[in-house]
Amino acid sequence: KDIENYGLLKLTAKGADFIKSPKSFEISLNHNFEAEIAAAEKTAITTNNEISLDPTLLNLLKDLRREIAYEKNIPPFVIFQDPSLEEMATVYPTTTEEMANITGVSKGKALRYGRKFRKVITAYVEENDIIRPEDFVVKSMVNKSGTKVAIIQSIDRKIPLEDIAESNHVSMEELYHELYMIVSSGTKVNLDYYLADNVDEYAMEEIEDYFKEAETDSIDDAYRALKDEDVTIDEIHLMRIKFLSDYGN
Repeated sequence: KDIENYGLLKLTAKGADFIKSPKSFEISLNHNFEAEIAAAEKTAITTNNEISLDPTLLNLLKDLRREIAYEKNIPPFVIFQDPSLEEMATVYPTTTEEMANITGVSKGKALRYGRKFRKVITAYVEENDIIRPEDFVVKSMVNKSGTKVAIIQSIDRKIPLEDIAESNHVSMEELYHELYMIVSSGTKVNLDYYLADNVDEYAMEEIEDYFKEAETDSIDDAYRALKDEDVTIDEIHLMRIKFLSDYGN
């Protein structure tokens, strides 16, 4: 990079030599610090408090999620994701505040769906004399809260997603993930302005119909099911975000 001219790349003498005589070399992979931190926190919870996932409670929560999904005629994953239920079955949240501290659950979603889940958890804890963890691990927001706010505000202003990704120094794939986490935790976003120009109307209908009947919101599963319909991965990412926003929030 030419540090004196923003955005300019120059070929060095070593680069020119490489073009003349290519050879193999090693580079370091991108280090996923967030994944390591999350894994460390999860290990710390289990080690320090000697707690682990309660499979019986998890099944009860999945049954409840299935009942609510049937009543509302939406897929179960729209209500709470599996990782959220697994964390509930590990730390036993019994208040709205504790429920909102579960990964993937915002205060709004805790209020919208949490009451029935808290009722089941509270009854289970009392019936089985469960000793709950004394302290809940607070969700680490790092600097991401600012990024999420910036993304939501940019979408409100109908800025193209490519420009939003560039201004926040993330790739499109990373932006899709951020948007997925935003809508999964209960915040509504409106991407219709972008979808109108970037997703075929036929693809919109096909993808939405797929997710209405799907067991999970897996991108890979969706692509395998829809690839013969000439649907792209990007279109599936975008429509999954729209689907969760429209039906879950």
